[in-house]
Formats: sequence, C-alpha cells, structure tokens
Amino acid sequence: MIRCLQGELLAKGENYILLGVGGIGFRVYVPVPALDEVGVPGSRVSLHTHLHVREKELSLYGCLKEDELEIFELLLGVSGIGPKVAMNVLSFASPDALRLAISQGDAPALTRIPGVGRRTAEQMIVNLKHKLTAPGEIPSVYPLSEIDAEVIAALTSLGYSVAEARESLRSLPKDDLPLEERVRLALQYFAEG
Repeated sequence: MIRCLQGELLAKGENYILLGVGGIGFRVYVPVPALDEVGVPGSRVSLHTHLHVREKELSLYGCLKEDELEIFELLLGVSGIGPKVAMNVLSFASPDALRLAISQGDAPALTRIPGVGRRTAEQMIVNLKHKLTAPGEIPSVYPLSEIDAEVIAALTSLGYSVAEARESLRSLPKDDLPLEERVRLALQYFAEG
C-alpha cells in the first residue's frame, strides 16, 4: 500500500522517525543505523516502506535502501519472526553480513543478534538460504562480536532499550575486556549521561 515516503524529518525516537509528508506526520520504525544516517530534524528523508497490518494496528517500517526492505520482507516470511524482530536483525547485521551467514549456514553468527535464538537462526537459514545469495565481497567482521551481543543482552535484561545498549557500546574502549567489565563500563556510561 504505502511503498515509499519522502518528506521532512520531524523527530527521532529510539527505534523510529517521525516523517512529515504533505502535512501528515508518519511514525516509521527503522533499523537503528538508519537513525544516524537520516540526519537532524529538518533534513529531507526518503524511505522504502512496508505497511504491516494487524487486527487493531497499522504500522509502518522503513529502510533507507531497497535491498534492506527486501530482506526485511523475506524475514517476515520466516516462522517466528515478526516485524520487530526483523527490524532488530537489520539493526545488528548489514545485508551483506546477513546474506553471508545465511548462505554459509552460520547459525552461531545469527544468534549473536539480540532476539534471535538457535531455533530462529536455523529457521532463517532453512527458509532464506535459496532466496538470498552470498555477497560478492565478504564482510571482514560481523557487526557485533559475541561479547558485544552479550553486553546488549545484559543491558536489555536490565530494562535498557536495544538502541540505548548499542549507544553505550560505542563508548566502550576497543580493548578486549571481560564481559563483566564491559557491562560495568556500559552502566557507567548511563550513569554519566
């Protein structure tokens, strides 16, 4: 129905933007990296969108790139994945990293994404292996290391949002610190902010 939107960025939330189009404000849920890319309020934004219809709710999900939206819609076809989990997958894995993990059957890499357990990862591989081709260039690293995924899981279990947890990861030193120290420093980041 609503396949794309172009308009003015009015505001950003932790996992959505408010986009003004022709005098109407649309709340569009986007992957976390897109929040940084859209700029500041007043910027022009163009999104590829998916209208998700439920019994009592209409929700818009959007991506800056068409290939991300295609992957989002393929993820919706996987049993156990709804729009929030699909958007979370795009928040933590680039399309190329996701294609690579699925084409190689790398379930452990997929389980590093918060909200994706072993069964869901295996289901993604089974359902999408023949629909997604491996990227030409292999990404050198996955967007999250295993320890970073554990830090995010610990922070979200304490009530922080995924976006807040990702933001705290950016403040952490690049050193190989133990999990407990990384969580402590992330909590310190929230206390100082």
